Amino acid sequence: MNAFRGIFPALITPMTREGDFNEDAFRRLMEYNIESGAHGFWVAGGAGESVLLEDEENARIAGAAADQAAGRAKVIMHVGAPTTERAAGMAVHAANAGVDAICAVPPFFYRPGSDEIVEHYRLVGAAADLPLFIYNLPGATGVEITLELAGKIREHVPQLAGLKHSAPAFVNTRHFASMGLSCLIGSAALLLPALTIGASGCVDGPLALSPDVWVNIWTAYHHGDIKTAEAEQDRAAELYTIFNRAGYIASMKVLISEKLGIDCGDPRPPQRPLTSEESAFVIRTAAALGMMEIEV
Repeated sequence: MNAFRGIFPALITPMTREGDFNEDAFRRLMEYNIESGAHGFWVAGGAGESVLLEDEENARIAGAAADQAAGRAKVIMHVGAPTTERAAGMAVHAANAGVDAICAVPPFFYRPGSDEIVEHYRLVGAAADLPLFIYNLPGATGVEITLELAGKIREHVPQLAGLKHSAPAFVNTRHFASMGLSCLIGSAALLLPALTIGASGCVDGPLALSPDVWVNIWTAYHHGDIKTAEAEQDRAAELYTIFNRAGYIASMKVLISEKLGIDCGDPRPPQRPLTSEESAFVIRTAAALGMMEIEV
């Protein structure tokens, strides 16, 4: 049975006001999500400011995540990096920390060929010898994991378990699933339609704010209650109006800080924090959707 199914919030990485990893806030965020029914976590990925973290920070985050989950939820740790050596090194640290699986974007910037990408994943997978997830995010990396390339990786990487599919080719969800891969859709606004074509769950940042909304979609769908699933999916999709006006990671940090009463800090430069007006807008919008316990 596929162990990587369900609702996997892509966690932000809370920072102190000095810009360091805020482990206490991170653990409190994880605990809130576990208590709300999340099945697992995608840690230090795009929402977690992955490429802006030092490798030592990545290792600390992996340790905190595995310890806090304590077997109650799966931890998929992102170890992607521009070089194979760095990615493999972080994979070793993640495995030693006790995470359940690793994930990685393909090598980027120099746009390697398919054989180079396959070899990259082979070495990273072998370094940790844990279930490995591909992070298919061509909008950020410039490298798309096509069906053909996924097939080549599967052939040469025995650790391959699945992928987070954040590419425009939505229809490929069904094809990835038919290949025996756990296909976690990368958009919280698309969970319900993705489930109907074979997705095994969802990984996205907004899940961390109100995991119960997406747990409700998941549960209602699997109980055949499509009306409830559709109503919750509509509410989930409306949350995305926030990100069209204000920065994604900055918005998530403001919302989670406000909801949980913790200070998640600001996004790392070159990203900017929200203005006071933007902060008020994102809080007001989330509250109107029932995702914040404040009066509007």
